[in-house]
Amino acid sequence: MHESTQDIWQRISEGKVFFIAEVGKNFIQTKKEQSRGQYLQNAKRLVDKAKEAGADAVKFQTHHYQDEQWPVKVVSPHFNGADRYAWVKRNSQITDVSWWKELKRYCEEVRITFFSTPMSRGAAQVLNKVGVKLWKVGSGDILDFVLLDYLRQLPQPIIVSTGMSSTLEVDRAVKFISARNKRLAILHCVSKYPCPSEELNVRTVEFLRTRYKQPVGFSDHSRGFVGVLQAVKIGATIIEKHFSLDRDLWGSDHKVSMLPDEYAEMVKRVHTGVDDITDDKIILGAETIKLVDSRSKFRGLFRKSLVCAQDIKKGEIIQPEAVFAMRPQVYLKGVGSEHYETIVNKVVWRDFKAGEVFTEKDVKQMRTKVQSEQREQVNSVG
Repeated sequence: MHESTQDIWQRISEGKVFFIAEVGKNFIQTKKEQSRGQYLQNAKRLVDKAKEAGADAVKFQTHHYQDEQWPVKVVSPHFNGADRYAWVKRNSQITDVSWWKELKRYCEEVRITFFSTPMSRGAAQVLNKVGVKLWKVGSGDILDFVLLDYLRQLPQPIIVSTGMSSTLEVDRAVKFISARNKRLAILHCVSKYPCPSEELNVRTVEFLRTRYKQPVGFSDHSRGFVGVLQAVKIGATIIEKHFSLDRDLWGSDHKVSMLPDEYAEMVKRVHTGVDDITDDKIILGAETIKLVDSRSKFRGLFRKSLVCAQDIKKGEIIQPEAVFAMRPQVYLKGVGSEHYETIVNKVVWRDFKAGEVFTEKDVKQMRTKVQSEQREQVNSVG
């Protein structure tokens, strides 16, 4: 029988390295659209190669563009082959529940753990129907409290990447998740594609473990695996590397991915032992540990704003399903998705239309039901 959720959690909690082959969207390999069957065939081949290379899990990325990406053309710095909306929509339309279920079934047949990063609450709901043993929150969504609120109420462990985040932002996300779900692992990550070795700051792994008292790991976007060896030596129990069959294929992540033989070499080297590895001060980074990725150029494109998901009448209470967290915040402006708790379950002070972006003024006017009733009483007396 393949590893259960508890087996995986126990393994990473006890210091045994869990290797994730980050396939992401690398089953998309040509600019020209292919059939769903071809995409599935591509994904299965990647699964086979990841298993052969020694990965414990294959992780994909799941999109639901309707509640993730605002319909505006923006191009991400790491991939100029398509605007972000078209790219996300293409992935959403390829991968419905039945597609993911067939891929999961194949992973079970091959005996490798399947899971995927949901890029929105809608994507998480799709994956919940499929069934996953773990949740992964990408760096761009660490402040998507709409998504986090949904995930933290489910029983599976949650793995969070910290790229493009400040220490206070990670503090906030960890506190929010841990209030409902104590099985949380945190990955050091630098949001550069590829990341130069001198900017890896791998010693942040120690900082995360000391600060949060949770299992920690390293989501590595650099070439090679020297940083991985340093990370494992100082306590990383989860290693995630992008995985592809060919770095020249079309798509956003192929160029920063490991090839199967490289991945196999990395796994073998870690299993051989890392105690004899010489500390690399350049890769480890500064003695004063802090997250340094908060000025990433990706932040504005990947962070989210709170958007009204449906019409809401004045005096009604905002239910969780009435709020989306959508990218790109740099275009939408409004209130960031980390302020979700300040509006959910509050009484609205005016009519809202689906698609409106919540503003700071809106948030200031929100009231709890009790506060709203008290205000009405005061007005009636006056």
